[in-house]
Amino acid sequence: MNSGRILAIVIGTATVALIVVGTVWPVPSAAAMAGSGSNLLRASSSPQAAVETLANDIAQQAWGKAYSSLANKSEFTELEFVRDLTGTYPSLRTYATLDSFDSRPLHASVDEAQVQLKLRWSTVVGAFLDTRDLRVVRTGDRWAVAWPIVKEARVPPQVIPVNYLRWDVIYRGPEDDWGSQDVEAPHIRIVDMHPVDRSAGVVIMGELLNEDVVPAFVTVKATLLAKDGSAIATEDSFDKISHVLMPKQVTPFLIAFHDVALSEVDNVYMEPSATLIAASADPVIEIEDQRLSPPPGASLSGKLVNQSGQVVNVAHVLGTFYDKNGQVVWVADQYVDRSLLPQTPVAFAISLPADIAVKVSSERAIASTYSSGRFQ
Repeated sequence: MNSGRILAIVIGTATVALIVVGTVWPVPSAAAMAGSGSNLLRASSSPQAAVETLANDIAQQAWGKAYSSLANKSEFTELEFVRDLTGTYPSLRTYATLDSFDSRPLHASVDEAQVQLKLRWSTVVGAFLDTRDLRVVRTGDRWAVAWPIVKEARVPPQVIPVNYLRWDVIYRGPEDDWGSQDVEAPHIRIVDMHPVDRSAGVVIMGELLNEDVVPAFVTVKATLLAKDGSAIATEDSFDKISHVLMPKQVTPFLIAFHDVALSEVDNVYMEPSATLIAASADPVIEIEDQRLSPPPGASLSGKLVNQSGQVVNVAHVLGTFYDKNGQVVWVADQYVDRSLLPQTPVAFAISLPADIAVKVSSERAIASTYSSGRFQ
């Protein structure tokens, strides 16, 4: 009984001590997220302190304060600085919030230093990392960051001719004397599917084909069945799929089941579904300079080029990876954080697990897009 009381007192004392330590000496990025970083961060008396103070101001969207602290603000306007971080046109950057940041000194001298800043932005489709190598210069008794501005390309006035297929759908109206007749749903088919046991759980991957001559909005749902026929879990592909398929188009899909072992699974019930939608084959996104890099740091990289005359606000790149027998061994994706302007290349890089990369013999990449007021 006494030992239990002593243990409770020790735990309580340790908890109070940790709370005090966290309050008095918080992690800089945590302080920024809490909105109190301006009081807790050191003054810009060192290169790293200057970078952390700037990151704190960016986290709180104190753009004027952040801009005024820069050593090279005469090279660009405050609006250009804000657009560098949030995008000129609506994109994932526009609605992102700074989740955390890390700074790491790279080099330092008496009057100049190099510090790497990693900004982790949170969006509705996941997080993306923005890494900047910053030059920090001494001015008197303080340090200031020279921001490496990235100005978005300007598209010159021009006429871009378009020639693309478009499908409109006319459904049965309430006054139409057609009985129950309506436009038939598109025919789709799973052309490849197999489960894989991963450390985090079971992964179902494969490909889906739109066999029809009309566009389809597709989803794929999978249910894992135990040996007694009971359902273990049901999941869908969510964003590891291109939901809008043009006629005869193929999309990969990946469905993840966490905390499930493949040894528990006796069968998999697949449920693909399709809905007829109005769609067009524009904008056309061309993928250039596609390259598969081996481990370590295995990735599929390339450039997306918007061949249309409209701005694409969000681009989603899906990579399908095959072994030497043509079987799908992995599906991975990346959302591009900047908007795609007409005829302006934007780089992408999709990471691959090292153990998967050594099995890859070929790959295929496709891009789906979202533009304001229109989904494709």
